[in-house]
Amino acid sequence: MDALNGKYRRVFSHFDEDKDGKISPSELQRCISATGSAELSLAEAEAVVAALDADGDGLLGFEEFVEMVEWGEEEERVSDLREAFKMFEMDGCITPWSLRNMLGRLGESKTMEECEVMISKFDLNGDGVLNFDEFVVMMS
Repeated sequence: MDALNGKYRRVFSHFDEDKDGKISPSELQRCISATGSAELSLAEAEAVVAALDADGDGLLGFEEFVEMVEWGEEEERVSDLREAFKMFEMDGCITPWSLRNMLGRLGESKTMEECEVMISKFDLNGDGVLNFDEFVVMMS
């Protein structure tokens, strides 16, 4: 955690252009835009700061900044899982047949019974298929 904390501190320090220990919406906007990862309007930056501003000062302190970064990473993870789920799903869920079909395309030959067993391990509601939430549990 210390290495991660140090990485966050360096990024935070870069964003904190005036070195006051806080990140203003305009600092957030400039730095996000400068990284080229996204274009952020001042209004959007203000909305992000307002959503994460725990102490109500209109700025992001270090802990609030870490929360923002980790929230973004979680959003990206969920997005990646949704893309992966789409590869396997059929009619909104992963069936033994759709699992067998996709694994076959990936060069992994499984019987229908093996796919049923794989699904049953994570089928929390017992319906014989995996919905997205069950897929997330499986991938965790």
